[in-house]
Amino acid sequence: MKTIAILMLLLSGSVFADESQIILKDAPGRHVVVNNCGVCHSTDYIQMNSVFMERKGWEATVNKMIKVMGAPIGSDDAVIIIDYLSKNYGK
Repeated sequence: MKTIAILMLLLSGSVFADESQIILKDAPGRHVVVNNCGVCHSTDYIQMNSVFMERKGWEATVNKMIKVMGAPIGSDDAVIIIDYLSKNYGK
């Protein structure tokens, strides 16, 4: 009985873990966002935060990821990421 419960839990969890449905807007800089941001976390955070963020918010978030979280994002890529997020997911 316990084995069946564990198996059901594992099978149901795999359905929700699939993130293949999350597709960012196709625009210049998208590949830079996916290649840099998607390494550490799901890109669904972008869509979830877009309702709150203006350019300054995206700048602060990208800078926090680099300076506080240690994201290995170069300054050229940071500019592209901020531009992409601001234009496509900014308020």
